[in-house]
This record gives sequence, C-alpha cells and structure tokens, in this order.
Amino acid sequence: MKNLFLFLAVLAVCPLLKAQVEITPIEITHGPYLQNVGDTEATIVWTTDKPSIGWVELAADGTESFYQEEHPRLFDTTDGVKTTSTVHTVRLKGLQPGTRYRYRVFAQEVLAHQQHKIIYGGFASTNVYSKKPLVFRTSDAGMAQVNFAVMNDIHGQNDLLEELVGQCDLKQTDFFVFNGDMVSVCDNEEQLFEGFMDTAVKLFAAETPMYYNRGNHETRGAFAPSVHRYFSPCQEHLYYTFRQGPVFFIVLDTGEDKPDSDIEYAGITDYDNYRTEQAEWLSEVLESPAYREAPFKVVLAHMPPSLAGEDWHGNMEVKRKFLTLLQRAKPDLMLCAHMHAYTHHEPTAATAFPVVINANTSLVRVQASQSEMQVEVTDRDGSVMDSFTIRK
Repeated sequence: MKNLFLFLAVLAVCPLLKAQVEITPIEITHGPYLQNVGDTEATIVWTTDKPSIGWVELAADGTESFYQEEHPRLFDTTDGVKTTSTVHTVRLKGLQPGTRYRYRVFAQEVLAHQQHKIIYGGFASTNVYSKKPLVFRTSDAGMAQVNFAVMNDIHGQNDLLEELVGQCDLKQTDFFVFNGDMVSVCDNEEQLFEGFMDTAVKLFAAETPMYYNRGNHETRGAFAPSVHRYFSPCQEHLYYTFRQGPVFFIVLDTGEDKPDSDIEYAGITDYDNYRTEQAEWLSEVLESPAYREAPFKVVLAHMPPSLAGEDWHGNMEVKRKFLTLLQRAKPDLMLCAHMHAYTHHEPTAATAFPVVINANTSLVRVQASQSEMQVEVTDRDGSVMDSFTIRK
C-alpha cells in the first residue's frame, strides 16, 4: 500500500514538473520605439512573443538610480481594460514641453483568462540595471530651432538605412521622418521589423522620435491593414499633423499609385474615396490657427503631385485633391518620395512653393529657425546633391 501511495504521488507531480520544464520566458521581440512625440505627450510601442499586458514606468530625468523611488505604471489599455496582446502601445499624457524623461517598458504574460479569473506568467522588461534607462525629450513649439532628417524608399535595405542615418549627428537631430516605402510589401509583422524598424530601434528610435508616413508599397499585402497598429497608433488616421519648434508639419497619406480598379489590387482598395476624405480634412487644417500661426509649414507626402512626368493615377489624384488646396495655403516646402530619383521643383505659377522629390538613396536634412529654413540633400556617400535656404 505504501508503494501504491508513492506511485500515485509521483504521477501527480510529474505533470507539474513537465509544465515547469516546458515554460519559456516571455521576451520583448521588437522595440520599444517612440511615436507621435508632442509637447505634452508621447506614444511608446513594443512587441512581445506571447500575449501579455504591458506598461511603461516613467521617471523624471536625472542621474539617480531609476529605482530610487517607485514610479507609476502607465498601462496599455483599451476602453478601460488592460490590453492582452503581443503589440503594446502606451500613450503618455500630461508631459511638460521640451522636457527629458527616462522610461522602462514591461510586459507580463497572460496564460489564461476565464471570466473573472486570470492566470499570469512571467515578466519581460527593458534593462535599467546594467544599462542606463531609455530617454526621450518632448517637443516644444516654442523652441527657437529644430533639426530633422527625411529618408524614403529603402525597400528593406538596412545597410542603406544605416548609411543614411550615419550621416546625422544624433545629438543634434530632433527627429527623423520615414516618408514611405521602407519595405516592398506587408505580408507579416516580421517584414516591418526586419525590413527597417529593428535597425531604426538599434540606431535611434528608442530615444529619438520617428514620424512615419505610409508609402504605396506599405499598402500591399495581407498585413497592410495592420500597419496602423505600429505607426501613429493613437492617431485616428495615418494622415496627421504635428508641430516641432517653428515648423508645422502636415503628413499626407497618398495611398496607391494606380486606379483602384487595377487588377494588381484585386478589388481590395478604395483610395480615391480615401484621398477625397483626406482632402476635406486638409482643407480644415489649412484654415486652422495652428497652421496659419506657425513660422514655417512643411508638407510630407510619399507620392508627389503630377508636375513633370509624374503622371500616374496616384500622382494626378494628389495634384487634383491636395495641390489645389496647398496652392492657396502656400506652405513653405513639400517633401515627397516615390520616384527613386532626386528632383527639385522651384516655385512656379502651378506651385507657389518648392517641391522636393527625394531619391531612394539620398537624405534630406533640414535646420529651421524662426526666420529661415536651410535644406541640404546628400547622397549615400555623404556628397552634397543640393542645398538651398528658404527665408521669411
């Protein structure tokens, strides 16, 4: 009888031992990285390999230990419920303009959720023990000067991305803009991260803001409708505005380059109506005090308007629906991409402002003050391709 009890006890313990052996720790797979950093808010995004809840711990800047005191947990939530997901987004609010903050992200695995009972697993977090905490600075509309860089159309060439970012002094670059077609297709999450975002995080994106503008290639693939979960996730649309120092930015999502009826899209797109909806929004933006009162205005669009040779359907749509409005509002500069060749269109009767179409292998760097905006374009080897100044 004693042996029977021992045998039954072993049988009872074995499944528990097996479960312990098979448990693998949760990991942060990508990120964290910054999105939509404003004067009083910032969004932080990261992913995990297991469904989990996530949160950010935020601290004031300083040299003392990150854990000298307890910091509030700012959770990834959906309508008041902590979100269980592998993609985590936390929108930090109530921040101070032009202020540095330290942060750390966490995730805790959710093993099961049945009615009001939840079984949690292990934790994952960014390191603040052997490394300094991650740091970011909020923007400030009152800043006297802003420096930023724009690149586009790298189509998953991480070596090119490293070369272009390497031309920038990160201490002097307030933010980067990815102006579309950073990958060639969006079939899954890994294509986004392996194509450019893992490299961006490694180089700067955890601490220097990156503003993303979708290109036409990022509209293609089964995963394309999910892109908004990763970029500007707390904005209503992939078109939006932001202000950095003396510059007001308008980000236009120009959609696809061929008609919606084209066989390549298999009947899944509706970009003509999307651009019409966006034009209505743009009309309101251009009449807003935020736009009118900014010393400089810059428009970002992946596809350029049809000006000289850019005569595909998408370019014509940008011209018909956006350029007419912009012509009246007179921004100071329009930065485009898509054509894989550099072109600088000077102001004309058709466009009352310069339009720069950046090449796929060049970098646009801009330094703007209250009175002038200096633009320099360099090739991947650092050689200067173009430079000009816009003065008020």
